[in-house]
Amino acid sequence: MSMFCYQCQETAGGKGCTVRGVCGKNEELARLQDLLIYTLKGISELVVKGKLDVKKLGDTNYEVLSSLFMTITNANFDEDAIEKQIMKMLAIRDELKKTIDVGTLHDAATFTANSRASMLEKAASVGVLATTDEDVRSLREMITYGLKGMAAYTEHAQNIGKENLEINAYIYETLAALLDDSLTADDLVALTLKTGEYGVKAMALLDEANTSRYGKPEITEVNIGVRKNPAILISGHDLVDLEQLLEQTEDTGVDVYTHSEMLPAHYYPAFKKYSHFVGNYGNAWWKQLDEFASFHGPILFTTNCIVPPRSEEIRNRIFTTGSTGFPGCKHIMPDEKGKKDFSGIIALAKTLPAPDEIETGSIVGGFAYNQVLAVADKVVDAVKSGAIKKFFVMAGCDGRMKSRAYYTEFAQKLPQDTVILTAGCAKYRYNKLNLGDIGGIPRVLDAGQCNDSYSLALIALKLKEVFGLDDINKLPLAFNIAWYEQKAVIVLLALLYLGIKNIHLGPTLPGFLSPNVAKVLVEKFGIAGIGTVDEDIELFMA
Repeated sequence: MSMFCYQCQETAGGKGCTVRGVCGKNEELARLQDLLIYTLKGISELVVKGKLDVKKLGDTNYEVLSSLFMTITNANFDEDAIEKQIMKMLAIRDELKKTIDVGTLHDAATFTANSRASMLEKAASVGVLATTDEDVRSLREMITYGLKGMAAYTEHAQNIGKENLEINAYIYETLAALLDDSLTADDLVALTLKTGEYGVKAMALLDEANTSRYGKPEITEVNIGVRKNPAILISGHDLVDLEQLLEQTEDTGVDVYTHSEMLPAHYYPAFKKYSHFVGNYGNAWWKQLDEFASFHGPILFTTNCIVPPRSEEIRNRIFTTGSTGFPGCKHIMPDEKGKKDFSGIIALAKTLPAPDEIETGSIVGGFAYNQVLAVADKVVDAVKSGAIKKFFVMAGCDGRMKSRAYYTEFAQKLPQDTVILTAGCAKYRYNKLNLGDIGGIPRVLDAGQCNDSYSLALIALKLKEVFGLDDINKLPLAFNIAWYEQKAVIVLLALLYLGIKNIHLGPTLPGFLSPNVAKVLVEKFGIAGIGTVDEDIELFMA
């Protein structure tokens, strides 16, 4: 095989990409990403065996988070950027080795690579398939993907100035543990659940960071039409990048629109003061190939969800920052104070036409836990009266597969006495449907980005308390989750840690689950795939 990757839902044949990634990454990029992860494991072994104080590691903590984030699906397609990051992390690793004497070290902490060729040669022996036991490999990769999602959320929080060094310490400990061949499958199952526990901590940290800086999300009507001004489209998840872009575009005559997972930024009070923050343009990430063409203006990617552009014209309008990258696109770095200069994007926007209108009207979101809990009495009364029979958590990711039309049909066919709780770009399958309301409670309650699945968990825990239940699984609540990449993996592990069972996961179960590991998830947690819409609704409503 020229490469092997099965970290996303769209992996070839549901088994693994072996020639070129469905996402668009090539063999060389895949191998460099494998080597970057391997390098992080070596650094982590030094930190753990050397009993280094995480508080004193400073920038190393952030670089580890960024390195993990760079390997998430659709984040960074730039081989040069990954190579540069590997060299940076090897230099950090070798400096750490000078400060400690820990005896025998794993190869990940000692190998050398000083050229692209030597990196690729080394990477060929340290990728996913280097673990020969199928079940151990499955568990190791599931944990690794959980760590990638955790790192993404933790990096976002750190960009706002919030950190929890327990999370950083856990990432080191777990990456080092993934080098330990003495760990059994049972040990790794326990480590998987512990990763879920720290996933909850990471989502709580990011929620604290976002709300402390930008206020608590409010129920908000978001425009999906356009104005006649030149404009910039911002995609991804990083609110600090959005904040800086809005500040720099104020009074320039350039409008700013959100795209895909940046939509929930409109729910935060701090951003509502910007009159040029117009609305949301388009839909989920995978439709960007068409929507970027009609937008006309520059696009800023703050995090993952890049689809390789079809034309040079569009590529010339794409800018990347943070952990993202794409060959031929300008990458914007922060200065020593974390400030980013977006003047080049603004200047380009002024030379380009205004966006074409692709839809009109508005959508409503902002149903984070504080907003839902504010009307908890109304919700409880609706449940007790029978007006609401069941809540469906339909959070997660959207994707290109035609089978994902299931989620639109599922939402349309749900009984009128049910409510959908959503977060993440999965919402684009149904957030523009006219599903009505129940006594003034909308039937689609959008909490925000994928990390805001934390809000949905808090809502469920509060309802459990209000109804006086001893088990969250006794609530009139069902989970029908769509997944795509590694941030969805950490959300799933977090839900399992919180004790939530009988989650249905689709449109396919992860390719990285071996038959035995899948069996454990089914038997212990009731994890299941999806069937037909009618059969699943009948099952859920029973």
